Amino acid sequence: MDKSNIYIITGLSGAGKSTTLAVFEDAGFYCVDNLPVALLPKILKTPVENRKNIKGFAFVMDLREKDFVTKAPVIFNTLKNRGILLKIIFLEAAFDVLIKRFSQTRRQHPLIYRSNLYKSIHEEIKQLSPFKLISDKIIDTTKSNVHQLKTIIKNSIFKKDISTKLMYIYILSVGFKYGIPPDADLIIDVRFLANPYFVPELKDLNGENRSVSDYVLNDKNATVFLQKYFNLIDFLIPLYNKEGKSYLTIAIGCTGGKHRSVAISTKVLNHIVQLDYLVSVTHRDMKKQ
Repeated sequence: MDKSNIYIITGLSGAGKSTTLAVFEDAGFYCVDNLPVALLPKILKTPVENRKNIKGFAFVMDLREKDFVTKAPVIFNTLKNRGILLKIIFLEAAFDVLIKRFSQTRRQHPLIYRSNLYKSIHEEIKQLSPFKLISDKIIDTTKSNVHQLKTIIKNSIFKKDISTKLMYIYILSVGFKYGIPPDADLIIDVRFLANPYFVPELKDLNGENRSVSDYVLNDKNATVFLQKYFNLIDFLIPLYNKEGKSYLTIAIGCTGGKHRSVAISTKVLNHIVQLDYLVSVTHRDMKKQ
């Protein structure tokens, strides 16, 4: 187990703990929301499937657990003495903003049973103040929306520990005769390129074949197009990632989805791989007649 990537996410209700946990999960962390603190030592010892692929652990703990305030310091210190270093992230927001968020979501505050919402938030601030003092990172989400908070987590928490390029990119080659993919974010039409369909020895092959690929890419317009298209996606992809988009689907289409779109999609895939994003390609219509 990597003992350097264990995060405890705590703080005020309505400050963005669920959003923060989602960013960790997208980054490949093993995540648990509302984990009873007494189970923390046990879960860190429990074998996890595909542990090699897990980049760390992130647990949300707060006043939803009745004894969190009294039990957590003892357990945290015990783990520290065992050489397990916990990184505590404390989320907070301005009082009036928390009131507004609870009014919008209509969620109950974990301490609402004691009094009204105003007094519950004040009590939560008081009870969690010791954890704010020992936290490794305090994040004020007063002026942050969901997307902005995701960016803050990526930039200020992960830094060089893991890749901040969390957006997954799907490249999809399609034949327009079979319809436009409804989930595509970007669609490019490459029917202006030379068509191998009209070359007898290439007609029955597909764009994964070297002869077909060479035929498409040797079109003088293909080189110019790819250069300009790479410039476009190099500009757009970081902006989508910064906005907190989880998935980006790039559709590349020709008439039947068998030759030109397949060859171009492969070139686009190879280019994006060099940008160090998670990326895959699917040829939707390549095997259709």
